[in-house]
Amino acid sequence: MNTSSLLAWVLLLSPLLSAFMIWAFLKPFPFLSQIVSVGACAISFLIAIGVALGSIHEPVAINWIDIGGLTIQLGMVFDSLSKVMLLVVTGVGLMIHIYSMGYMGEDPGRSRFFAELSLFMLSMLGIVVATNFIMMYIFWELVGVSSYLLIGFWFEKPSAASAATKAFLANRIGDFGFLLGIIMFWTFTGSLMFDPSLSSYFKGHPLVTIMGLLLFCGCVGKSAQIPLHVWLPDAMEGPTPVSALIHAATMVAAGVYMLCRIFFVLEQSEQALEVIAWTGGITALVAALTATQQDDIKRILAYSTMSQLGYMVMAVGSSATIAAMFHLCTHAFFKALLFLGAGSILHVLHHEQDIWKMGGLWKKMPVTFVTFLIGTCALAGIPGFSGFFSKDTILEMVGEKNKMLFWLGLFTAGLTAFYMTRLFVVTFLGTPKSEVAEHAHESPSVMGLPMIVLSFFALVGGYSVVGIEKALGTAHEAMSEAAKLNVMILSVLVGLTGVGIGAFAYWKKQKEIVIFPLFKNKFYFDELYDLTLLKLQQLLAGIFAWLDEWIIGFGIVRGSAFLVSVGGELLRVFQTGNIRSYAFIFGAGAAAILVFFLIRS
Repeated sequence: MNTSSLLAWVLLLSPLLSAFMIWAFLKPFPFLSQIVSVGACAISFLIAIGVALGSIHEPVAINWIDIGGLTIQLGMVFDSLSKVMLLVVTGVGLMIHIYSMGYMGEDPGRSRFFAELSLFMLSMLGIVVATNFIMMYIFWELVGVSSYLLIGFWFEKPSAASAATKAFLANRIGDFGFLLGIIMFWTFTGSLMFDPSLSSYFKGHPLVTIMGLLLFCGCVGKSAQIPLHVWLPDAMEGPTPVSALIHAATMVAAGVYMLCRIFFVLEQSEQALEVIAWTGGITALVAALTATQQDDIKRILAYSTMSQLGYMVMAVGSSATIAAMFHLCTHAFFKALLFLGAGSILHVLHHEQDIWKMGGLWKKMPVTFVTFLIGTCALAGIPGFSGFFSKDTILEMVGEKNKMLFWLGLFTAGLTAFYMTRLFVVTFLGTPKSEVAEHAHESPSVMGLPMIVLSFFALVGGYSVVGIEKALGTAHEAMSEAAKLNVMILSVLVGLTGVGIGAFAYWKKQKEIVIFPLFKNKFYFDELYDLTLLKLQQLLAGIFAWLDEWIIGFGIVRGSAFLVSVGGELLRVFQTGNIRSYAFIFGAGAAAILVFFLIRS
């Protein structure tokens, strides 16, 4: 094994070794645990930089299973797509690891937290470098396990345990469809590799649309698209660094990355792409409307993540995978920054999450204020910030494919600017609205430094994204300069309108000005599922429980045992062990047979 291959394996093995060492040996030593976890992530980040610079460019693989015509490899691919994603995952992940040293500094479960964080990094890195469907699916499920552990980290709280279970179950539904799609792909091609040349096997096949939509189910679960989105807001029950990691660079990004990786399959069906595009567009709009009425700072950001993921999915459905990846990269920077900023606020406000109990924090938390402002501008699409460039790229490409989706996306952009302005004004400006806000102070520097670094990339990340600038230039050539200018002007006007309305409506307000129950109650999705799916599940569970207890248990299992037992007891009457009794029974039987034949004759 040469040096480059060894480094490639270290990329994956460092977080794996970190998780093992902490769980096996370092749980009683929280300080050492965090050093090992941060160090492992730093090693992966340095290797990712080397990969991006070209030190490792050839695929690395070993045969794992070779049975008949089925060959499955454990390997890593280092193309432009995985290089960009590796930098995002390890870079943002490293900032979150460092931030967690301050945020989780007093938590008694710190060692367990960092072990689970390392496992999460391993899982996501495995998805990024996977060369085939089976390897991706293994790490896909590991991401699910990691998120379950981290969302339910404070499992002693019933709400956290419930949120972890909800995330796990919602993702299992999506993953089941994903697995069926993988099986269909293998049936068509006889291979599980991400090889675009295999598309010839199912080109024009009537079932290719079903296969594409089944594969898309994995994204619907992981990237929280309607109707499997309900787990994402509840995932805020985990520690805030977990929220940042899930929402920025790992779990939810995995779905969009997977769609880009398998686009050679999806592009064979226009119907599948149309469903994907509209799913993303509707999700973006519904999540943005919901965010306008939420009061929990983390839930506002959670619905914002869901909305931005909708943008990315809409872009993939519009055949704009490059634009989707561009927005994924910029979103990772500014959304991680916003969640870390929210965590900074929660850290000093004793985990108070209601924005209407904050206010006046700009003087008391200057670093958090400035960095959060940069993240807000990036998410709101203010010109010059990273989100402006990537969002406009999606709108431009979607506008070429579907005008209705373009206008839907443009309206959603205005809503995004509105609810982020609402969040910023209520949280930082005005006067303190509670006792804890009155006594707020800046967070420790170990938490402030990652926010400063991320704010830099949230500011300049739109000007140059490693590995995709050239591809982006090619994508933009499809539009005329006039058309791009028109989209930009519309986008700026809509964004500034949203900012203006938000600032005017919430300046110095002490409570919500207007309540829309539909948006406030998250379009009643949870209530709908409670009344339909959960009630149906409970009914079916009751029916099957009755069948199990009375038909199978009592009727078949215990019933047959009872008959055998009774039969045995009856036979015992005749098995006396007395020769005279046996002779009497023999004689009585012979007499009975004789009488039977005499009667018949």
